[in-house]
Amino acid sequence: MTKVLIVTGSGRSGTSSVGGTLKRLGFRIPQPEVATDENNPRGYYEPLWIAEFHKEWLNSLPVRTIDARPHAGEVAMASLTPERRAVLREWLAEDVKSHPDSDVVVIKETRAYWVYPMWRDVADDIGAELISLTMLRHPTQVVRSRDTAYLSAEDDALRLQRETANVGAWMNSVFVTERATRHNPRAFVPYYDLLGDWRGAMTRACGQLGLPLGDLTAPHPVDDFLTSSLNRSADVWDGLEVPAALRDLADQTWAASQALVTTPDDRAAMAELDRLSAAYGDLYRWSAALAGDEATYQVYEERRRLRARLAVKNERIEKLRTDLETRMTRKNARLAQLRAELRELRARDRS
Repeated sequence: MTKVLIVTGSGRSGTSSVGGTLKRLGFRIPQPEVATDENNPRGYYEPLWIAEFHKEWLNSLPVRTIDARPHAGEVAMASLTPERRAVLREWLAEDVKSHPDSDVVVIKETRAYWVYPMWRDVADDIGAELISLTMLRHPTQVVRSRDTAYLSAEDDALRLQRETANVGAWMNSVFVTERATRHNPRAFVPYYDLLGDWRGAMTRACGQLGLPLGDLTAPHPVDDFLTSSLNRSADVWDGLEVPAALRDLADQTWAASQALVTTPDDRAAMAELDRLSAAYGDLYRWSAALAGDEATYQVYEERRRLRARLAVKNERIEKLRTDLETRMTRKNARLAQLRAELRELRARDRS
């Protein structure tokens, strides 16, 4: 039976690093892959078709790659249509049947956890076994990495807002992914472990997933691919403007998730994550209620800015219209003058 390995986790958590590692270990990533860019020059190791499939769907809702809303996954799944499901089933079935049953298909996509039930159903439909590998990275490192990649040119106010939201979104990704993957073989790999001792980390993870590893003797292609320089973010809260209550929940979430690394079905850890998920949901609802006036004001301000921009555009359009009318009037007057002169010349010729 073909195994479909979903590689997911919070954005900037090391999913590309483990995707590249799996490829160098001989596992197959459907081609073509998402192209490299300035945010990830070493490669994403992400099937392009899947990336576009998720992006077109989830961006339209919108559900962000990392989203702080506890109900974001419910929003995504509520929008799943039979047609969309059929499109994914057709693509996955075609990919699976074109390779040996012993193949392992690696689907690395950080949005997959929002719609994981769909993946589980589609895999069942085509007779494949769904397994998962989730990357874990300390929330402060994820936030700093996102700051560097996406917010370096933004002002302090926006950075403050996004840092707080990204901590919440990191927690949300842990809760949603852990809960969604409880019924299939799974592994959790800390980014620290992958960079520090990739052989140990992947031997443990592949053992939990029932995957063959092959010869890991040095020199190995992964040795040159993974370096400690990939982790350039600190795992301390200093310098991050995050409320103490949220920071405390994030620390507890990180601690609970670590138990899943050695024992993916640790019942105490799962119960603790359920408790923390409920606490985070309460905090989110209280925060949203408290910020209700601010949200209303922001909507008002955005509408005011749009009206102002529209007024400027309309003023420019009106000026262009007036200028055009003036030029047309001048041209018509000149044309009338030329016609009169032509008539006068013809009259002189006849006389």
